[in-house]
Amino acid sequence: MVVIGGGLAGTAAAVLLAERGVAVTLVEREAYLGGRAGAWTERLRGGTAFEMERGFHAFFRHYANVRALLRRIDPDLSLLTPLSDYPLLGPGGAVESFSGLPTRTPLNVAALLLRSPSVRLSDLLRVDLRTALTMFTFDPEQTYLDLDATTAKEYLDGLRLAPGARQMLFDVFAHSFFNPDSDYSAAELLAMFHFYFLGNREGLVFDVVKEPFSTAVWRPMERYLRARGVAIASRREARAVEREEGRFAVRLGAGERLACDGVVLAVTVPAVRQLVAASPALAALEGGVGSLEVAPPFAVWRLFLDRPCAPERAPFAGTTGFGLLDNISLYERFEGESRRIAGATGGSVVELHGYALPEAMDEGAIRADLLASLHRAYPETAAARVLDERFLLQRDCPAFRPGSHARRPGVRTPVPAVVLAGDYVKLPFPSGLMERATA
Repeated sequence: MVVIGGGLAGTAAAVLLAERGVAVTLVEREAYLGGRAGAWTERLRGGTAFEMERGFHAFFRHYANVRALLRRIDPDLSLLTPLSDYPLLGPGGAVESFSGLPTRTPLNVAALLLRSPSVRLSDLLRVDLRTALTMFTFDPEQTYLDLDATTAKEYLDGLRLAPGARQMLFDVFAHSFFNPDSDYSAAELLAMFHFYFLGNREGLVFDVVKEPFSTAVWRPMERYLRARGVAIASRREARAVEREEGRFAVRLGAGERLACDGVVLAVTVPAVRQLVAASPALAALEGGVGSLEVAPPFAVWRLFLDRPCAPERAPFAGTTGFGLLDNISLYERFEGESRRIAGATGGSVVELHGYALPEAMDEGAIRADLLASLHRAYPETAAARVLDERFLLQRDCPAFRPGSHARRPGVRTPVPAVVLAGDYVKLPFPSGLMERATA
């Protein structure tokens, strides 16, 4: 088998195949494994090496498949450390917390609403009960039939929540999936609400990796794969999948070909669309794969500041009402490498994320908005000097537009021995982000 793509989806596929005695070649375009959860080495202005990533990743407690994959290299999951809270910050000092809630529905919802400073009794009396009840009755088939053509914005409008409560309790959550609520399936939003909150007995708390992904996860995972006979073809890009004497051949650059009995396509939406379009042998996949689209751009900005943030700041906080800013991470408060860098400079390693950005907005405007928003949220950072920085503007996360579910491809494809893996595939159960990629 050839697995194309060395991110979470491709690595999980390669692990499972190799453990079952299948000969596997894992093809990865980059020099490192991990895909969107990968890391690579860069140097700060003073020459200090550090590992840069595509942004903060939360390992929620109910990510069963992700955690099972990590246990291959760390049975005790000692590479993870817990974050006790996931505060949401709003304008005017508004704060919400998901820690300490009951783990059963509807007790978790009731407790959240009763203790929330954003919700008043009069707000609850205005809520449309019929619309609200659909949150508690998610069905992996019927919900999509009923609500996939509806936008998340239309659904949330129909709840009739007060603006402040909606902003603090729903807008942050909806934006976390890289899609704007005006172009996001309401059914997909409810699936995520079920997966992360209503159907999640672990609660909306998570763990994070203690050290960079490259050292904590991917180098040990590469050793695990090689020990089980997996051939890793890094710095190779799959150009096409062809039929060859009753088998398949994956064509790489420079005329290189890999003959195989089956193929796992485990790359991003842009890459899988390009690969299928270039492969007549995969023509039967074009209807489903061709329907896939990408969400708007997102930004990851890591700032190395010359002074620390206030001690009361959380290691990670979601934000709403702060311009384009969706969350703030203080890396030195949970990651060893960043802690060592901050210790040497006396500063802080701050990462800002902005999701579903306006497509016409240029990098300079995005930077200006994110920095101003950081200064509003954490005023002490306004006096800080930026010692170094890394700014990433990417667009390869899957869109879940209204009406897209019916054509969305699943794991199995019309071509025997060719399967799909990734965070965009249709699954018979709710799942999201990293967990969806490995399910």
